[in-house]
Amino acid sequence: MLRLRPFKMSDATYLANWIQDERSFNMWSANKLKYPLSEEQIKGYKEMYEIDEFGWIFTALNEKGTPVGHFLMRMADYKKESVHFGFIIVDPSLRGKGYGVEMVSLGVHYAFEILKVRRVTLGVFDTNPAAEACYKKVGFVTETYNKGVFNYKDEKWGIFNMAIQREKS
Repeated sequence: MLRLRPFKMSDATYLANWIQDERSFNMWSANKLKYPLSEEQIKGYKEMYEIDEFGWIFTALNEKGTPVGHFLMRMADYKKESVHFGFIIVDPSLRGKGYGVEMVSLGVHYAFEILKVRRVTLGVFDTNPAAEACYKKVGFVTETYNKGVFNYKDEKWGIFNMAIQREKS
C-alpha cells in the first residue's frame, strides 16, 4: 500500500539514485534538467514548484515510509478543470510490481477528489512502452501521437499525449 505526501529535500537522494543512465534520465526529464541529476538541481526544481500556485511535487511512500516513487502535477487549470502529470518515476528495483500503477492511480484520485479537476493529462515517449502500459492500466487513453518530436543523441522519439477523464457524477 502506497501513500502520497509532498516532496521533501530528504527525498532528493532517492530520486537521484533512481536515475541510472543518461537515456533514462532524458525519458524522465525531457531535457528540462541536465544530466547527471544533482542535489542543486533538485533544490531548484523544488523551490520553483513551491512558488508555483499551479504545480505540486509528490513522493510515494511504501508501508514503511520509504520513498519509492515521485511525480509532478503542474499546469493546473481550474477553468478547464485539468492538470498535467510529469516527472513520473518509480524506484527501478521495484518496477513491474504495480507501484507505478498504484502511485499514478493515487495521483489521479487526488486530482479528481481534492483538486476537483475532470481531466488529467500526461505525455510519454514511445521509447518507454512500460510506462505507457502503466498509464493505460490506470485508465489513460492516447489522444494524440507526435512522431519524432524529441531528439536524444541520434534518436528521434515520439510522444503519446494521454488523458484520463473523470466520469460525470
